[in-house]
Parts: sequence; structure tokens; C-alpha cells
Amino acid sequence: MAPSKKIIQVIFLTSMMWFSVDIMLLITYTTSPDSNFSLKLPFGSDQKRDIEREKDNGRFEIEKLKHDQVEIGPQLPRENPRVGLVDRQRSGLVKKGKDGVVNFQQQHNVVAMANDNPTHAEEEFDVRSRQKDLESVNQNDRQNVAPNGHNLDHNERQPIDDHRKEGVDQIRRHNVDQGVDHHEKDGETDNQASESISEYLESTSGSIEKKTPPHSATKKPPTYHYVRDLDVTSKPRDPNGPGEMGKGVRTEGKDAGRVAEGFRHASFNEFVSDMISLERAVPEKRPQMCKRKKYVDDLPDTTIIICFTEESWSTLLRTVHSVLNRSPPELVKEIILVDDFSQREYLKQPLDEYMSKFPKVKILRLAQRQGLIRARLRGAEIAQGTVLTFLDSHVECHVGWLEPLLQRIWEERTRVVCPALDSIDATTFRYEGSGEIMGAFEWDLQFHWVGLPRRELKRRQDESYPIRTPAIAGGLFSIDRDWFYKLGSYDKGMDIWGGENIELSLRTWMCGGSMEILPCSRVGHIFRKTQPYKFPDGNVKTFLRNTQRVVEVWLDDFKPLFYSMRPELKSRSYGDVSDRLALKERLQCKDFKWYLDNVYPELDVPDMDVQTRGEMRNIGVNKCLDRASNGPLGLYPCHGQGGHQAFSLSKKGRLQHESKCALPWKSTERVGLSNCRAVRIFQFQHAKNGAMIEVQTKKCLGVSRDKNFVILQQCDGSQKQKWKWGTYIQ
Repeated sequence: MAPSKKIIQVIFLTSMMWFSVDIMLLITYTTSPDSNFSLKLPFGSDQKRDIEREKDNGRFEIEKLKHDQVEIGPQLPRENPRVGLVDRQRSGLVKKGKDGVVNFQQQHNVVAMANDNPTHAEEEFDVRSRQKDLESVNQNDRQNVAPNGHNLDHNERQPIDDHRKEGVDQIRRHNVDQGVDHHEKDGETDNQASESISEYLESTSGSIEKKTPPHSATKKPPTYHYVRDLDVTSKPRDPNGPGEMGKGVRTEGKDAGRVAEGFRHASFNEFVSDMISLERAVPEKRPQMCKRKKYVDDLPDTTIIICFTEESWSTLLRTVHSVLNRSPPELVKEIILVDDFSQREYLKQPLDEYMSKFPKVKILRLAQRQGLIRARLRGAEIAQGTVLTFLDSHVECHVGWLEPLLQRIWEERTRVVCPALDSIDATTFRYEGSGEIMGAFEWDLQFHWVGLPRRELKRRQDESYPIRTPAIAGGLFSIDRDWFYKLGSYDKGMDIWGGENIELSLRTWMCGGSMEILPCSRVGHIFRKTQPYKFPDGNVKTFLRNTQRVVEVWLDDFKPLFYSMRPELKSRSYGDVSDRLALKERLQCKDFKWYLDNVYPELDVPDMDVQTRGEMRNIGVNKCLDRASNGPLGLYPCHGQGGHQAFSLSKKGRLQHESKCALPWKSTERVGLSNCRAVRIFQFQHAKNGAMIEVQTKKCLGVSRDKNFVILQQCDGSQKQKWKWGTYIQ
């Protein structure tokens, strides 16, 4: 019997041991964020309990919970690109208990908040930003919840680490793994959609530094938060004040003189601007999905550079206040105001005294007029932030504007990102939202906005997704500081401003970077029709010279298309571009054909095999064909400057202007311009100084009765149906 008892005891103890192991494995599995099970842990109302686990050789701590019952649920699916890793581990795991909601607070340097964000229904936790709520959180917990509580007035530049120590392709792979860059295109990720760019980056040996990955086994994974809609003001707003909530302000007839004086002074209604609060509220213009996005806690900081010359007092101050009031303080390293040799007295000592109230604001004064391009370079030279953010001096930042910009750069340092530009009416100062648009240009290289092409609409899953843009307007953007200089900063051979935005756009795309407009980051901008300051050599001449430098460096075999628009520039000097060509070679940049194929396929290439080009002068009325607007083609006095009067006639008979071809205008006898791939494109026969005969209809291109438009009419051999081109090509 004794041996049998021993055998039974051994069997019993062995069974209990295996049962204990199973229980421990079950608890370990169910409390893992990767688990699909849930475990309910009972807590007494006066009990505190620490839950700890080992993760990636590092210690991960879940905050002490003080509730009757807390449910730890499954990890949120990775397919949701808006949910960060640690949010799934921490915030996504915490749900309502019997006594209410578990609050995981975040510490901020400012207490005043507006527009608390809605939470996910499936997460049901409440994110607040109140200093007083942190009283029950110990110091260790406080560090976990509020990793961004830095001393922002510290002047030493922080060492560059984290994501900046890894290569571009490593960053992309890491982002996809972490679920922070999972933008799909036809079933593929955002990175796969950029395969041609990624392959190019791999081929450019040494053009982008390969650095140590940021999240090694010894570091904790990043933590995330919802966007903080900060809107702090120095005093309560008057809800009925002029222009409040972005409303327009109408003036009375008695104020007409002061309004006119303001326009002469500023090229916008300075009188109305001065009536509006420097800290006015603006209406919500972000897509709804933006409030559900999450951003890493350890975002890089930024230096905000605002250049100005003879700027109006109220618009300049409103710009600065909107940055300070609506930006997380820990993310703003400094604001540098670069005064480009302003002469107005209020921009001297009064401005110094006003800005002395804000420790982060610095004023750099230039001893002579430099222009926007060189002024920005001077500001960048003294910047200490990890990221450079350039703003115009007459803008209003929307709530939540900064974090989306820094997040995209944190994910990939070679991105150049821009806020969506809302419009502030130059007359009434009404704040109006903008639609889904991207930056573009034609063969004259003048920037303009266009609607999104079908390929981009298809790639983006919703209206909050970043927009890949072939070009940027240039006034407002953020860029990694080291990448800015590695990429060649600005062309120092350019004057004042004009063309630098197209140059930066081409250089970024062709040399390994990318450009995006972020609908979740919004800034209102006053769009002026004229500039209140002077260009030393005139604005047109300055713009054309700058643009020539872009053409000579970046357009390669497509340069003749630009000069067909501006034939008079062939003999003009544009300065020495040897250093920019050397930069292009050093960075192993792609050619312009690659840019057209991969970035901007919507830019049609005109038929370069032409029989005539230049101005097209009607012999009968001595006026030239002119694309004056988006309407039908008109006739205007010849000016010999190309531009809207630069046309070509291909050997196939197509009448072309830039990338557009002539065709019927709205089923009338008039002639318009449209995509050269349109179904009904005119085809002309032309003999030197003779008629332009449309092949299909056998009609001639003539002149309307008012002599302002061209029309197709029965051929009669009159002088009004004869045309002389600027250049005939043999």
C-alpha cells in the first residue's frame, strides 16, 4: 500500500504542477496586448495594484489603477493606421469600470484647452489635459504619461536621435510594422506605392545617411496621443467681436478713405485687420477623421521662421499669437522673426518691446534688403530646432496645425510637408476653408492650384489622408533641418522671391524626397493680388531670372518647351549655376523625365516637333492670339513677351499653348484650349503668312466682329484670316 500511496502522491503533485503551469501561461497570454482573450481582474475600491510585464528586453509599466473593476481587452487591429503601438497596449486596453472611466491624463505646460477630442467608441477612455488631474499619479507614472514635459526655454539644441538615426528605408519598414504609415493604394501600402522612389533611394549610394534604428531592444516603444486642440488666449474672447470665429467684417461708406489707405499700405484691408482681435478664434475646417488620428509623444521640436518686410502690425502679431496659442509648447523650440530691413517705425523698438513678453520669440534684423530667399537662409542659420517650419507673416494657424506636420517628418525625414492653405479674404478677413487641391505648374513654371487627379483620389482612403503634391506654393512648409541642408537649402543665386518654390519642389522629388499637403494641418493665409514692397529689378524680371535658373538646372531635355513660352529669355543672363549642377550630380538626382512619369504625369508634354512657334499675329487687325483667361482664346495687342501669347503649331497641325491644344469652345464658333488628349482637337494647315485652315471643317481661323476673339468662319481670303508667326522652323 505504501508504494501505491507514493505513486498516487507523485501523480497528484505532477498534475497540480502542470495545472499551475497552464494557469500561469493562460494569465500571461491573456494579459498580453497581442492576445484575443480578455481577463477581468477584480480590484477593491481602496486597493492599488501594479501590473508589470517584460516586453522586448525592456520594462513596460501599466499605470496604477484605482477602480472597482477594469477589463483588459485585446490589442486594437494593426490595420487601423491611426492607432499607435503603445496606445493599443495602454489606452486601448482600458475601458469603463463600474464607477466610471479610467482617466489617463497627459501633462502640458499650458492648462487652457478647447475642443476636447472624441474618443473611439471601442476604446471608451477619456483623455484630458488638466494639471490638477495628475495629483494622484506618482513621478514614474508621470514620466510615462507625459514624456514631453521639457524645458522649452533651454537654449541648447538637443542631440539628434530617435528616428533620425536610421536610414530612410529602415524608417519606412519600421513605420509599416508599427502601423503608423499604413496608407493604402490599390491594396498596397504607401511605401509600396512609392516603390519607384524607394528603388531610387537605394540606388543613390550615400545620398541619404544610414543610421542606427531608433527603437532598439534597450528602448521603450513610442507612445501616442490624440491631437491636442490647444487654443490658449491671454484674456477671454468677446464672442461678438469683429471677425470672431472667422466671420467677415463689412465697412461703411464713411470708412472708404481709411480702407483705401490700408490697401495702399498693405495690399489688403489693413483697416479691418486692425479692428479684429489678435487672438480671434477661427472656425473648424479639418476633415472629421482628423480628430481620430494619433501622434507620437516624442515628436521632434521645430524652429518657426517668419520673414517679413514692412508687414502690418496687426497681421504680424496675429500670426505670432496663433503660433503660440495653438501649438504644444514643448514642440516649439523658438520663433525667429527675420526683419528684412523694414523702415516702418512700429517694426523697430515697439516690436522689440512687444515681443519681449515671449521668451521664445527672437528678432533677427538684416542690415540691408535681402529678399525672402536669403532672409529665410539667415533665419535657418541660427535655428536650433530639429525641424524648420517656414511661415508667411500674414497667416492664422488653425488649432491642431503643428503635430500632423511633425508626425510625418518623424516617420520619414525626407518628407517636405505643408499645411492645407485656407483663405483669409483680403477685404473682409473672412476665414474660408479650401478644398482638396494640390500644387502644379505649366511649362512657363508658374505655380497654380489644381484639383486632385483620379489616381490621387483613388490612393487616398479618406479626405484626411496626406496629399502627394508635385509642387508647393512655398510660403508655408516644414522640413527636417539636416535634410534641408543636405538637399541644398535654397539656391543662393536667386533674388528676392519667385521660382524658389518650384526649384525646391523639383529638387525634393528628383533627389530622393517627397512632398505632401496635410489636410489635418491647416493655416489661413491672406492672398494678396499685389505686393506692397518693391523689387530692385522689378518683379517680372526677378521672377523670370529665378525661373531660368530652375530651367537650366532641372528641366534637362525639356528646356526648349520653356523657351518656346519665353523666347526673349534665351539671350538673357541667369548667373552661374555650376554649383547647383554639381549638387544635382552629387545627390545623384533623377532627370525631369522621371519626374513627369512618376510624380506629375498630368503635365502633358506638347508636341516638340513643330513648324512654327512664338506669337501668332493677325495681319488684318494687328493683334496677337492670347490666352487671357480660362475662357475662349482672345486677341490682344502684341507685347513680344511670350507667356499667354506663346503658341506653337505642330507638324501634325495642332495649335498648342503650353500643354493645351485648341478645340471648339462650348459648341460655339469660338476657339478654346483643353487637354491635348481630348476627343475633338483642331488640326490646321498653314502656309507662311497665310490662312489657318481647319482640316475637318475646311473653315478658316478669323476675327469676331468686336475684334476681341478668334472664330472659325467660312474662308474668304481677307487679311483678317491671315496670320504671321514669330518663328517659322524649316
